[in-house]
Amino acid sequence: MKQQLPFLFPLIIIILVAWGSGQTIGCSAEKNELKADGSVLELDDSNFETAISTFDFIFVDFYAPWCGHCQRLSPELDLAAPVLANLEKPIVIAKVNADKFRRLATKYDLDGFPTLKIFTHGHPVDYYGPRKADLLVRFLKKFVAPDVSLLESDGAITNFVETAGTYFPIYIGFGLNESMILEYAIKYKKKAWFSVAKDFSEEAMLAYDVYKAPALVAFHPNYNERNVFYGPFEDNFVEDYIKQNLIPLALPINYDTIKLLNDDEREVVLTVVEDESDEKSLALIRLLRAAASANRDLVFGYLGVKQWGEFAETFDVNKNTELPKMVVWNKNEEYLI
Repeated sequence: MKQQLPFLFPLIIIILVAWGSGQTIGCSAEKNELKADGSVLELDDSNFETAISTFDFIFVDFYAPWCGHCQRLSPELDLAAPVLANLEKPIVIAKVNADKFRRLATKYDLDGFPTLKIFTHGHPVDYYGPRKADLLVRFLKKFVAPDVSLLESDGAITNFVETAGTYFPIYIGFGLNESMILEYAIKYKKKAWFSVAKDFSEEAMLAYDVYKAPALVAFHPNYNERNVFYGPFEDNFVEDYIKQNLIPLALPINYDTIKLLNDDEREVVLTVVEDESDEKSLALIRLLRAAASANRDLVFGYLGVKQWGEFAETFDVNKNTELPKMVVWNKNEEYLI
């Protein structure tokens, strides 16, 4: 046995080294493990693919350190990250220095900074929504929400509306089969909330100005506007109603809301006023809503010079312009009327 001992030492050393290396690797893996802990993850070439395969929903900011817009976005992401991580279906926020990790920039066809994408089960979708933390949270929550939420009580209706917030239009079907709107709920999921109330009281119906079922209610909490559709629930009638109500009857035109018009083919009847908050302008806006109700083939909008003077100059408005001024605008040219 004594003669065999020298031969055992190399074997023992190899085992100890291997065991030690295994422990080190294990510690390293644990240290670099990706977790949805409410912080913004910093990704690179080594862990990017792991991240998008680990998390069902991950929002990625492809940034450059020298980019001013990226620098302004960063604290908004820090605020949004813990809120999104605590959702029933968590959304992880991550960022990649795409100026440094050019392979990722090339793979995802980046053409500027920041480029924002949300990966759903590994599949990327470009994000063009708001960037302020509170609005970012509301927007991203839609990605993990059901296409059509089924509401089983008056309380469920109230909770759904409160959870949806005020940024997007909300559709509630009273006495509708969800199959009647499912196709359109999927198609317009990024632009609105969709639900069907399966069990509800007369009081709940009256709260949304519904006097019979089936009915589909569309309302904009932010603009205090509500419309009810009683059918027919066939052919293209439902989709036409949904599309028309994605935009409020009278849309305040500014740098943010103009994005709502990107996919709308209708021409815009735009009224330029001095101050959109004064009494005369408010009265005019009420008339615009009435006109919009009677003609849904056009979008009716208004623009206050006091609020958005620089933007108003786009329509040849200056201090000598007699207001209100009305134009029909196809988003490329303008026509005086």
